[in-house]
Amino acid sequence: MVKTISARELREHWINKKEIALIDVREEQRYSESHPLWAISVPVSEIEKKLPSLVPRSSAPIVVYDNGEEYVGRAAARVLALGYRDVSILEGGLYGYSLVGEVYRDVGVPSKAFGELVESINHTPSLSAGEVKSLLERESDVVVLDARRFEEYSTMSIPRGRSCPGGELLYRVFEAVQSPRTRVIVNCAGRTRSIIGAQSLIHSNIPNEVFALRNGTIGWTLEGLELETGKTERVMQPSLESSQKARQCADAWAEHVGITSIDGVQLGQFAAESEERSLYLLDVRDPEEYALGHPAGFSNAPGGQLVQATEEWVGVRGARIVLYDSDGVRARMTATWLLQLGWEVYVFEGNSVPDDLQVPRSPLWSVAEFGAITVENLQALQALKEATVIDLARSPSYRKGHIPGAWFASGPELARDLKSISGDGPIVLTSPDGVVAAMNLEDTRRLLSREILYLAGGTSAWVAAGHSLETDSRWLSQPIDVYKRPYEGTSNARKDMQGYLDWEYGLVAQLANDGVAGFHVVRDRRGQSGRSK
Repeated sequence: MVKTISARELREHWINKKEIALIDVREEQRYSESHPLWAISVPVSEIEKKLPSLVPRSSAPIVVYDNGEEYVGRAAARVLALGYRDVSILEGGLYGYSLVGEVYRDVGVPSKAFGELVESINHTPSLSAGEVKSLLERESDVVVLDARRFEEYSTMSIPRGRSCPGGELLYRVFEAVQSPRTRVIVNCAGRTRSIIGAQSLIHSNIPNEVFALRNGTIGWTLEGLELETGKTERVMQPSLESSQKARQCADAWAEHVGITSIDGVQLGQFAAESEERSLYLLDVRDPEEYALGHPAGFSNAPGGQLVQATEEWVGVRGARIVLYDSDGVRARMTATWLLQLGWEVYVFEGNSVPDDLQVPRSPLWSVAEFGAITVENLQALQALKEATVIDLARSPSYRKGHIPGAWFASGPELARDLKSISGDGPIVLTSPDGVVAAMNLEDTRRLLSREILYLAGGTSAWVAAGHSLETDSRWLSQPIDVYKRPYEGTSNARKDMQGYLDWEYGLVAQLANDGVAGFHVVRDRRGQSGRSK
């Protein structure tokens, strides 16, 4: 029988900086409606796909919870089957936790709450959308740096904006400005990346005046101003002179914050300890640079996004993180924020990773061939009108195109919802590459008496075989698998955007009432002798 852990015991881990991973096994939309601060979203139907990279150490303590949906038993069994050895169920689930701790809405909450705290402590200078528009119309010597991912920038941006993701800001800023008198506006879709990006440049002591665009593209839209779409302008790679300036700025701020650099010997020691202490090796450079070459064992986690959504790469609170770049700027600046967010973080300074580095090995799950059918087999079954195809793709992907006749199903509720399918012929599970379909084969067979198969290679194999997709939707389950973020895309309701901003403004109060964040915002007191951080 799987053991349990109380909410108070869980919170003690966070307060005492002991390692623990808290896994919400519901669909993302349910997670986004209410969850503890340090919970990460791993739906029960995707555990084998998502969990190994998020929790690389098989002996790390893992806690699973739901909100009464009865997923946790299945979830715990699947986590244990991957080889994890310390798995618990949260007593009372989400409701039990809410009796002793704060619960939060949305996603990426720790970073968003931290951003609000940073602004309140540092009084980060900002301008409203109207003020920025007036400034752009009045002056030419102003640069607008969009701190989001390039894809988000291209979807929608403010006039004169150029893509410069948050982790790249200091690294590239001296290529963007014409002179020390050039004003710099940093924007994102909402608040966090604008605040963190602007404050990064301010802490770096660049000579330029820097402002955040208050409330980002949401604020721009709410003031009735027009956004541009399809833009592709990027701030170029820095020259040698620019990168040297940036390195001096990064060194000074990292030293003030207290960032520790390590060499290959220390990295090897950390790797040797990775069975007792969770270790994440992350290359914070731009994805295009990472693809051209990177140190063995390091995953790509662009610095701005790593600060904005740490839980996309790091699932164990209390873990050890080592960052790498090729310039000494991006890793340092990213590290300064992660340290303030309460992480134990280091910058790898070595020229190369030791050949004998014992890279942490994540638990593995391999796709079983038993139960797989080919595209040709599926066609034959469909011709006989015997097979029902169930698609476990994310709902946005399903809407874009799926195998003709396929039904959309929620992975966690798959067995329940399949009972409403009429007939007694075989059910064929598919997903974009077939992996998630294969992962859910055994669970589904255990709960249903019908023949359950999965399509080898998934929907991609169907397309590769020359077959077309359709867009007519058949909803076997409610599409609650993806949370529609009110700060992404161009079709958000005004009330949702305003509601999101109102929620963000209240996060500092929630943090104060909760007591498990472990944040410490460093003030810039350089030059004030005799005073501490």
